[in-house]
Amino acid sequence: MAQTDKQSCIPPELPEILKKFARAAILVQPQDLLQFGVDYFEAVCHGESFPVREQSEQVGLCYWAELTPEQLKTMHSQVAGRLIISADELAQMWQALNLSTDLFSNVMYMGRFTEKIEWLKFLALASSILGITTGRTLKIVCEVLCDHDGGPPRIPFSTFQFLYTYIAEMDREISASHVSRMLSYLEQEVIGPDGIITVNDFTQNPRVWLD
Repeated sequence: MAQTDKQSCIPPELPEILKKFARAAILVQPQDLLQFGVDYFEAVCHGESFPVREQSEQVGLCYWAELTPEQLKTMHSQVAGRLIISADELAQMWQALNLSTDLFSNVMYMGRFTEKIEWLKFLALASSILGITTGRTLKIVCEVLCDHDGGPPRIPFSTFQFLYTYIAEMDREISASHVSRMLSYLEQEVIGPDGIITVNDFTQNPRVWLD
C-alpha cells in the first residue's frame, strides 16, 4: 500500500537547476517554452553545455550584445550617483550598449518598474540574470558598484543590506528570518568600524549562506 503521509523533501540541487533553466529561458526567449525545456534538460542529462547563443539566434536575437558585468558598470557610471532614473533614459542606455530589448522588458517586468526606477533595484535584477544564485548576484553587484582599486570589491554594508533584502524578496525562496540571521551575523561578527563589506566577507566565509 502506498504511503500517502510520507513527507516530501526538496532535493538540495533543485533550486539552482531551476534558476539556471530560468536564466537560459530569459536569454533565449523561446517561442515554444515546453520544447525549449525538453531540449535544455536533454542537453543537461547528457552533460552537454546548452547552446544559448545559438538558440537566441534562431529567434532573431543574434544582433544583440551579450549582457556582461562590464556593461552594467558602464551603465552605473552613466547613472552618476543618482538613486532614481527614468525608464526612458535607462532604455536609451541599454540600447546604446546594443542589449536585447526583450531582456530589458523582462527586467522591467520582474521588478514591476514604471516610469521612475530605483537604479539599485534594476541593477540587482539585471545582475541576477548573470549571477543565478543570490551570492553570485551580490558579488556581481558589488563589482559593479565598487570604485576602489586594489583588493576585493567592497561597498557600504548598508547598501549590501538593502540589496540582499530586495533580492531575497524577489527570489521568494529565501525566508525573511534567514536574511535577518545572515545580516545580523555579518554586522556583529564580520563588519568592522568602517561599515564596509567586501566580496570575500560573504563568498569565502563558510558561516555565510545567502541562498
